[in-house]
Amino acid sequence: MLLAIDCGNTNTVFSIWDGEAFIGTWRTATEWQRTADQYYVWLSTLMKFQNIDVEITDVIVSSTVPRVVFNLRVLADRYFNTRPIVVGKPDCLLPVDVRVDAGTAVGPDRLVNTVAGFDLYGGDLIMVDFGTATTFDVVAEDGAYVGGVIAPGVNLSLEALHQAAAALPHVDISKPQAVVGTNTVACMQSGVFWGYVGLVKEICARIKAERDRDMKVISTGGLAPLFQQSQALFDDFQDDLTMHGLTVIHRYNKENN
Repeated sequence: MLLAIDCGNTNTVFSIWDGEAFIGTWRTATEWQRTADQYYVWLSTLMKFQNIDVEITDVIVSSTVPRVVFNLRVLADRYFNTRPIVVGKPDCLLPVDVRVDAGTAVGPDRLVNTVAGFDLYGGDLIMVDFGTATTFDVVAEDGAYVGGVIAPGVNLSLEALHQAAAALPHVDISKPQAVVGTNTVACMQSGVFWGYVGLVKEICARIKAERDRDMKVISTGGLAPLFQQSQALFDDFQDDLTMHGLTVIHRYNKENN
């Protein structure tokens, strides 16, 4: 069985892949101080709770938080007796090319999403990921990662607005009933919601114009379905895009090592 781990700036997701489907998925807050022992106690307890009794033989990790990787490596070595594949490291092979400026470090999450998108949809894609940051990743016709765009995440924007303006409250993002708000919360929700709708539409349109071709726009991340309510911003939504990409990369490395 494969344990796929996606460590983001906010949350870390653990999923068990049996070769055909994910049989268990769990999420925890990302904390670099968490030890391998703590990870194992947490994970094994949840597996027992869901009556999942399997042997983990392989581990693959994608992490945007470098300090977390060490303890995840220890977890794989100590409790599963395996050396993990870590996306972005020299010994991790990718089934697609990365064509960016020399010396540029591309986030592992963006590479994994590129691999997943190309595997599911082919090339000429714009992958929009609503995470801590809102990222746009461009996938060429042959599946290569050729660059992208990074914007502040939706919740990050709301938090910055609250912190910078003492009179503005914390609000949850949702689709407002009207563009013009008649109270503070409604005004903030409208500004963020319609602001990000405009951001997605404009950036995607400019990417398509710059590359002079039609491209599919695929979204992922927790807030993507919310923004799909407004207009047809995306051609498709994939909730487990990153996890799918990890299984593809794992299979590619097994076949080529």
